[in-house]
Amino acid sequence: MKRKKRRVKSQKRQSTRPATNISPSDNKKSRRDFLATLSNVGLFAAAGGGISWYLVDEVCATTREYDLTRIGNGIPSVVQIHDPECARCRALQGETRDAMSNFHDGELQYLVANIRQAKGRSFAHRHRVGNVTLLLFDGKGNRKGVLAGPNKAEHLTDIFRGHIARSSTK
Repeated sequence: MKRKKRRVKSQKRQSTRPATNISPSDNKKSRRDFLATLSNVGLFAAAGGGISWYLVDEVCATTREYDLTRIGNGIPSVVQIHDPECARCRALQGETRDAMSNFHDGELQYLVANIRQAKGRSFAHRHRVGNVTLLLFDGKGNRKGVLAGPNKAEHLTDIFRGHIARSSTK
């Protein structure tokens, strides 16, 4: 006959003695811990650098958009009369940016005249237009067209292509 194996009950043994003999080398971090920490620091630094780069790029792009002195620099321009608190203005801005993504740098420039600022307000008054409006300028700074109201990106792309074609023939 075969013998049955008995289960051995595990006994938890707890040490009643406190560990008093800790060597100084036990407190030091191992090389593996150091490399893991170094790896984490490197990842956080790379992520922080990437986020910083993106934010700086966004701020520079926004600054370029609000620079109305760029009108007449040889590149046809689209200037939006914009109120940041207006939902229709924000929608038009999104559609205009989508349309602008179909053009190369130096082909057409997008500028914003913020009517909440003095320069943007005076620009709008000088051209006698209100917000939710796009003004089309040729490369010499002459106004060639006005688009009032919200428009879809596809429609704006066609209008911008025609504007570029008319601006380059003159």
